[in-house]
Amino acid sequence: MNFTRFLGATALALSCAPAAIAETFIVTNPGDSGEGSLRQALADAAATADGVDFIHITTEDDITLAAPLIYDGVDALEIIGHGHTLQATGDFAVLTTTRTTNLTLHRLHLAGTGGYSIEAQGEAGAPGLLIDVPEDAASLVQVFLHGVEVSGTAGHGIHVSDCTLAEDCGGGEGGTGEGSDASIALYLTHVTVRDSGNGRFDADGIRVDERGPGDILFEAIDLEVDSVGADGVELDEGQDGQVVVSVVRGTFSDNGAYCDPALLTPFLPDIPEAEFSEGTTQADTIPAPITGTPDDGCFEREVDLYDDGSVEAFEFSIDVDDGFDIDEAGPGRITASFITSEMTGNYDEGFDFDEAGAGDVEATFLYTLAADNVDDGIKISEAGPGDVVGVVTGSEAIGNTGVGIVFEEEDDGDLQLVILRSSTVGNDGGELGIEAVQDGDGAGFVSVIDTEVADGIEVDGAQIDPD
Repeated sequence: MNFTRFLGATALALSCAPAAIAETFIVTNPGDSGEGSLRQALADAAATADGVDFIHITTEDDITLAAPLIYDGVDALEIIGHGHTLQATGDFAVLTTTRTTNLTLHRLHLAGTGGYSIEAQGEAGAPGLLIDVPEDAASLVQVFLHGVEVSGTAGHGIHVSDCTLAEDCGGGEGGTGEGSDASIALYLTHVTVRDSGNGRFDADGIRVDERGPGDILFEAIDLEVDSVGADGVELDEGQDGQVVVSVVRGTFSDNGAYCDPALLTPFLPDIPEAEFSEGTTQADTIPAPITGTPDDGCFEREVDLYDDGSVEAFEFSIDVDDGFDIDEAGPGRITASFITSEMTGNYDEGFDFDEAGAGDVEATFLYTLAADNVDDGIKISEAGPGDVVGVVTGSEAIGNTGVGIVFEEEDDGDLQLVILRSSTVGNDGGELGIEAVQDGDGAGFVSVIDTEVADGIEVDGAQIDPD
């Protein structure tokens, strides 16, 4: 689906739809309950079912919460603040919706208590904003956030969950659970998520779990995500839908450090990885899964076996996370565009996009910086027969511990990569700035034009036309 056409069609559909009856509820005091409170306004709005509910916060004071705010109405909900802070006093979700498919927030700060870490975990690991998609949702779930900040949460900063397992849905290609038939669309302008997800394993700044056949549509202008425990942004599409992303002026920095390597490295085996000849090593002789640590979930243990059951190889690693992570597990495609964005100092890859089925990946980076990330700056991977198309223009990859820019097609699709007026410097210890791999029977073509590559180019299975 073309994202621009999608937005146009959505706007047209809304403009042509019959006018919904709207009701407005006014918040006149900062109390946690009772007449004029935000909690009472949400309850009164949920009791209606006439189309659209507006809640306008007019009190000048911030609102301190002793328990989660929950909206369980079916109407579209719009909450209008004026820079108000909704301050949680414990590890619970600041705001949760359970039945609506349309939420809009203006100029609000959803604040957890902060101070979380792997050594000071949250009791519940709750998010700041949770949109729990109804199981019977059939068309489009829309979330509009304007001038919103989320900070100090133990769990995800913002979580849209179209997954029957809710917080236990899991992430990446291995994520489980089922979901509704609906697609999910996020529209973010001037949104900040910081110091969230530091109180539990795998808690992201912004997380979308889509476990049905629908799509994920993510559009952001002026988005800042920093100091998050896991991925700055993680979009998981677990079935046939596609993922479409457009980010203008995004900043993603210092994310992924909940599984603190400085703290956890001493728990790794003395020999964290090894390879063996067939028949020489049995599974019960290699190091067992790691236990007794501040969070055992932070350790990954991979074991490969020969056909006779003996060990071919094993590897232990610490599960740090990325700046912006997209996982598409079915045949749907990934289409992503980043313009004038920065990806710096994240504890794994900066940009990390994985398409595991038959769909294509199209990724465009215009005037974008990927610098000082602990693994690759930009890594785009397609593991099925789909094509990989990449355009990198006016962009820089500088000082990443891994490769600066990686595009790879691991099956039979084609690889086409154009890098124009860009630069790669000091990546991979000065060894490799650009890597392009076509691992199957498809064709591969790489064009590098007016680009400074101070740290090398490596091409496997593709033709290169360097400047």
